Amino acid sequence: MNRFLILAVTTLAFPICAKDLAPLPAELSAYQLDPAPVPAGLLLKKGDRIAICGDSITEQKQYSVIMESYLTACLPELDITCRQYGWGGEQVGGFLGRLESDVLRFKPTFATSCYGMNDFRYVPYDEGIAAEYRKNETTMVQAFKKAGARVLLGSPGIIDTVPHWVHSAKGTKEELNVALSKFRNIGIQVAAAEKVAFADVFRPMLLADHEAEKLHGPEFLVAGKDGVHPEWAGQVVMAYAFLKGMGIDGNIGTITIGRSGKATASEGHKVVSSDGGKITIQSAKLPFSPGPGDVKNHDSIAAGLALVPFDDELNRFTLKIDFPEAENYDVTWGDTTKSYTADALRKGVNLAKDFPNSPLVPAFKRVWDAVAAKQDYETRQIKALVHGPEGAADLDGTFAVTEKARAKFAKAIADAKQPAEHVITVTAK
Repeated sequence: MNRFLILAVTTLAFPICAKDLAPLPAELSAYQLDPAPVPAGLLLKKGDRIAICGDSITEQKQYSVIMESYLTACLPELDITCRQYGWGGEQVGGFLGRLESDVLRFKPTFATSCYGMNDFRYVPYDEGIAAEYRKNETTMVQAFKKAGARVLLGSPGIIDTVPHWVHSAKGTKEELNVALSKFRNIGIQVAAAEKVAFADVFRPMLLADHEAEKLHGPEFLVAGKDGVHPEWAGQVVMAYAFLKGMGIDGNIGTITIGRSGKATASEGHKVVSSDGGKITIQSAKLPFSPGPGDVKNHDSIAAGLALVPFDDELNRFTLKIDFPEAENYDVTWGDTTKSYTADALRKGVNLAKDFPNSPLVPAFKRVWDAVAAKQDYETRQIKALVHGPEGAADLDGTFAVTEKARAKFAKAIADAKQPAEHVITVTAK
């Protein structure tokens, strides 16, 4: 491990450790990825106001909607609020020009950023371009820190094809991805020097793309049809990287059936009744529940969930039987029944992973829809109004008016974040 990185991570304001991951597959030997720091605990605080910043990939409002929906529904006890600031075509330098007016005026306490895709200019690695990126990333982080915000500095992702719609693009797909990998490494160095957290978007996207091609063929594009803008599968991988970078442990809740046959629930869930294997539960903490989908389609959330350990690491809603008396059991949740061995239930099974069409999907969708509507308005607020004729005429007045409109969307999210009642039935076979 790089000695500079060791020294830097030991002095952070919050605990970060460096982690050497398994080597990349031989087919990816062109990429020299520095060890990325990972949080040693949750970096979020109750009441955090998160600014989600980035270029057109952020403006797609997909990974950002996944993140905000997750934080709202899965971690309601933190009372976190978010604002999305994606801007198509933007580089870090451009963001710096609007950082104070658009973002810092709302006093974020935590900020995520995802730049580098436009900053590397779609050419093989260039030291001069990289130096400008390093300087601008450092300036951005310092500005957030000066304003009192903690930072999760995200790396760029990958490309899947050379974007010929970018007329100045040069080089091969591999040459451009190698350049992006070096921009990723610069992000690690900036995060270490500035003592902030880092979200490794590049590595999981590279590995997911490699795995998807083996599973589904070259037509499955993690970075999207145009080679740069991921569709839902790739956006899930990005959200996974940012949520992991926040230090979230992924324990949504546990329902345990004890020796007496009665069930108990962990914090965030309440057993309303438990009789004869039928357990009625009220859940304030919802698992991430987007519903079923096509795991072979790169425009499917389900496909993204199949490419990264999202459910295993971030979305564990566990059912356990402490003292099973039968060898096998049927578990019914909603309209679906699955069979498990006693040993599996003794260890605990992840219902969120095994039941994609769970009865909590509608409750989660209400949160999702409210988040998506708010983020849609946030793009209009900043890009069309604040930076439009209205803002040019009266910037503060435009912010005042648009904030009143945005408040209705924020209230809709709060109204959607309600406990949901559901039933799990466990039957011995």
